[in-house]
Order: sequence, then structure tokens, then C-alpha cells
Amino acid sequence: MGRAKRSCKAEVWVIRSLLIAAMIAAVLSFDSRAWAQTASPSPAGSENATPTPDTAILLTIFLKHDQSRPLGELNAQLERQGFYKAFPPPGVEVVSWYVMMGIGQVVTLRLPASRLREVNRIFETTAWGSYRTEFYATYDYKQVGIANHDKAQGK
Repeated sequence: MGRAKRSCKAEVWVIRSLLIAAMIAAVLSFDSRAWAQTASPSPAGSENATPTPDTAILLTIFLKHDQSRPLGELNAQLERQGFYKAFPPPGVEVVSWYVMMGIGQVVTLRLPASRLREVNRIFETTAWGSYRTEFYATYDYKQVGIANHDKAQGK
């Protein structure tokens, strides 16, 4: 195996390890009462909480559409279930929202960590059936990546 392949595999391993560690940290930080899957109000004041650098998280959500059903049928189900009425909830910033051809939609949100369960419940109650969902803790790497590029270019 060439040096480049080993380096690429090592980078993938590091990224996966960081994502797993972030997900474990997020799970361990939840209050045990949050595990019950019943509708309940958000913690006092969190419905209007403004994300700060210390409390905000980025969350990337893959909405994988059911390719065995026509788009019109999927959209009708989303409407019946109230997806677009519920999502995005007030106070949650949509950083990006793209269609990824062959996959579905990819949405990145910035939100207070205290609202993670609320956002998850919106998907469970309004998007499932039309979409299979995957959630990923995310962080902004743009400045670091550009700085590394500039350094490598001798800038």
C-alpha cells in the first residue's frame, strides 16, 4: 500500500474517531430525564435561547428520501405530518440546506445544545416515513483548512 493511501486511511480514522468522541460526549452530557421519548416542553427559557460560542453546536442532518416512492407522495406525507410547520423551529439557525442528488437533503443547523432533543423530536414526528435520518455533530473547519492551505503555499 502506498504512503498516500496509508495517510488517507489515517486521516479518515482520525475524523471518524473525533466524530464518535463528539457523539459520545453529547450523549453523556444529557440529563437522564431526556431519554424518555414523550413530548415535553423545552427547558425553561431554552425555546428562545441564543446560541453562544460556549453553548452552540453545529448539527448536520442527512434526510435520505425513500426512492421507492414518487416525490409528490413524499411531499404530501411531509405536509400531512406538519414537517415544514415544525422545521426549522424558531431560534434555530439554518446554516445550510442543500439537495444532494441521489441522497436527499443535507441540512446544517446551529443551535443551543439544550435544544438538541427538541430538534430530534421534530424529525421523529414529522419527517420519518418520507426520510431516513442521520445526525452528525459538526464543526467549522473552513478557517483552519484555508490557513493550512495558505501555509503550504508559502503565503
